[in-house]
Amino acid sequence: MGATGATGNALLHSLLALGAPVRALTRSPHKPIPGVTGAHRPPLEVRYADAADPHSLRTAFEGAGQLFLAMANSPVQVELETRVIDIAADSGIGHIVKISAPAAEPGSPVAVSRGHHAVEEHLRTLGMNHTVLYPYAFMQNLLRLAQAVAQGAILGAMGEAPCNYIDCRDIGDVAAAALTRPDLAGGAYTLTGPEAVSHPELARRLAILTGHQVRYVNLAPDELRDHLVHRARMPAWLADHVTEIQQLAVARPETPTGTVSDILGRPPRTLDAFLHENRDRFCR
Repeated sequence: MGATGATGNALLHSLLALGAPVRALTRSPHKPIPGVTGAHRPPLEVRYADAADPHSLRTAFEGAGQLFLAMANSPVQVELETRVIDIAADSGIGHIVKISAPAAEPGSPVAVSRGHHAVEEHLRTLGMNHTVLYPYAFMQNLLRLAQAVAQGAILGAMGEAPCNYIDCRDIGDVAAAALTRPDLAGGAYTLTGPEAVSHPELARRLAILTGHQVRYVNLAPDELRDHLVHRARMPAWLADHVTEIQQLAVARPETPTGTVSDILGRPPRTLDAFLHENRDRFCR
């Protein structure tokens, strides 16, 4: 599930590169899947599925042995993911690889992370074989800063706290390994890139990349939330989430793990490589 999302689409390409038979689930099966052409079929099959439509899930899961579960954060995420898991179990799926989040704990200061913990608890209660991936901040989400970079300033509430970034393509490669290597099934893996970078350092690198001034403006958490709601027009729950994860990084300084290298036998992609690969997006 999530074949058109950042991690799901990356996984899809990883599985196709391995020649693994894969069924991509989407709410818009007649629309092209990013980066996928007719030349990939087979082993690619595309089917309609909507987490809010139980019948579509039962149909989509027929004959499947494993499920990759990645859903966009939302106020109903726990309800939807729990439904998906229950129907997967009833459909005979034997292994689920779930995308979770750092600090997925019952008392987490991040509401979305508490939700992920609840879903993981449901998996444990069912007794399903499952693998959980805990990726940190997606490098691909930095592309959303393009307009702010063009205006010369990025905002945050992290001070000098370092932030772990990871390329979604590395998450996809790890997820593909978890689905195709029995020795990884049932584990829990925290995924980062090779370095943790503060917002001021990110601004410095973006300035070098674009050739013009980019500064980091540090706000109080309440100021950042107000900006996200009233200026960026972000839903209140999402503004809360962004603020909470930034404050988590302040409270729990982030350091890279070697998990991606251990699993894939190669180093994870670097932030500098990602920024240079997407230079045109920041220099428009």
